[in-house]
Amino acid sequence: MTMEFNRIITLLRKERGITQKQAAADLGVSQALLSHYEKGIRECGLDFVVRVADYYGVSCDYLLGRSADRSGLTLKVEDIPSPETAKDSIYKGSTLPTVNKKFISNSLNILYGELAKCPNKALVTEVSAYLKLAVYKMFRLLYSSTPKNTQSLFSVSKGRWEGYSNASMFTAEANVKAILEGELVDDGPVFKDQDCFAMTTESIKKKYPLYDYSLLKLIESSEERIKIDAE
Repeated sequence: MTMEFNRIITLLRKERGITQKQAAADLGVSQALLSHYEKGIRECGLDFVVRVADYYGVSCDYLLGRSADRSGLTLKVEDIPSPETAKDSIYKGSTLPTVNKKFISNSLNILYGELAKCPNKALVTEVSAYLKLAVYKMFRLLYSSTPKNTQSLFSVSKGRWEGYSNASMFTAEANVKAILEGELVDDGPVFKDQDCFAMTTESIKKKYPLYDYSLLKLIESSEERIKIDAE
């Protein structure tokens, strides 16, 4: 069973605001056994996965981390619009959003380009989880700043989402560090090639001539912000 399953069934229970004891009773297992499932100590059978999916109203693919959509909807890579070709890639009235978007998206091209050099499913999953959570947090803050916007868009409650998302980001970051240090995470291959991500400023410029400037500016502006906040 995947690591995602352990996290997801725990999160779904907490979202609903029910105790482990209540969920165990509803699912027809002991609290001790459900605790083992949530901690990843024991693996469950397919019948339990189906029961949990029905109980929380999600798909089995979502529970197993095979789909980011609770209904189990999956997208092919070609179905996802590219920011370079999207019609709204230019923001009217201000160049600031466009410039920052390009800095970020171009830097992500380098980040994922480097990840592709040493493919490790668990590493890519955790890096992506961290980045998606960061976008989720900023979007939810913007969305929630207007009271008339309905909160039904989100399934994690107003009182929990910020703490839960922070915890998930810390977990993803910790897993990335663990993987890069050679620990086994989510049954993926052990990361052994410590030189896999060796690079210099010159090598980055040579390999990513279209994106290197954006990354270097992103690093520069980020460190300026860090220094200011540290004062």
